Amino acid sequence: MELISKFKVEMNRKYKLTDLGHCTWLIGIKITRDLARQTIALSQRAYFDAILTCFNFDDLKPSAVPMDHNQPLSHSQCPTTLADIARMKNVPYREAVGSLMYAAMGTRPDITFGVSTVAQFMDNPGWVHWEAVKRIFRYLKGTKDYELVYGGEKRDLLGFVDADGASQEHRHAISGYVFMVDGGAVSWLSKKQELVTLSTTEAEYVAATHAAKEAVWLRHIMGELFLPLNKPTTLYGDNQSAISLAHGGQYHARTKHIDIHYHFIRYIIKASSIKLIYCPTDEQTADMLTKALPSAKAKHFASAMGLKQVV
Repeated sequence: MELISKFKVEMNRKYKLTDLGHCTWLIGIKITRDLARQTIALSQRAYFDAILTCFNFDDLKPSAVPMDHNQPLSHSQCPTTLADIARMKNVPYREAVGSLMYAAMGTRPDITFGVSTVAQFMDNPGWVHWEAVKRIFRYLKGTKDYELVYGGEKRDLLGFVDADGASQEHRHAISGYVFMVDGGAVSWLSKKQELVTLSTTEAEYVAATHAAKEAVWLRHIMGELFLPLNKPTTLYGDNQSAISLAHGGQYHARTKHIDIHYHFIRYIIKASSIKLIYCPTDEQTADMLTKALPSAKAKHFASAMGLKQVV
């Protein structure tokens, strides 16, 4: 406390400050500190209530999953007739997806894949796409009490990375990763890969490279804020071939075409910045960031990312 007080005094000499005590709200995110359990929880419940009301979704029935894994979305579902185009004309699709993006970037990594998927149809959304957007709102309504919780357990930075190779009509794999600190997600991504990969191994390898770059950045910023990380950051992947390719320097006939900048992960592993190891698919937390999942898996991985219901 003495150091904190000194810092405030020094800052106040240069900038006029008002001490409001502990932070409880930040850009619409509620911050709850539990000193007994030594946890910090982030919640956007007020924001969810506001957007549900804004789009007249208060009466929606809650959903157990953010996306229906039995209903793939495609551009063939976009409206083509004048009647269908007119039906979608007054639907606030872009506004609704934009509202969901803020939730996905703020405290809800569990809806990130769903939001990135429906965002692909912004130019010409169809009614099926609008129903998919409404399902995400239904999921948020049923889980608006979830908080992203940090603490309660002491765990260093660790990550999970996954890729889904061919579930999308554009044939680009979906990369997904999530990094955790003390039981809660601090960085996550669900994104279409920029190239068309020729194998599952290549897709997983490219995803692992992107995750490795994020790990390096997180290690640097944590070293600035706290103490330098002396141990390698553990990164969990569920593809044995991609892990083997990352550890070995050999080029096989099926992988020699991979662009050299994707081999960045090999140098990071050799530098002992990360440790890429295998974990079973059933424990691959990043799986939720690459595809739509059934209810049981969705709940399991949401909890694994640090999302807990307020009790």
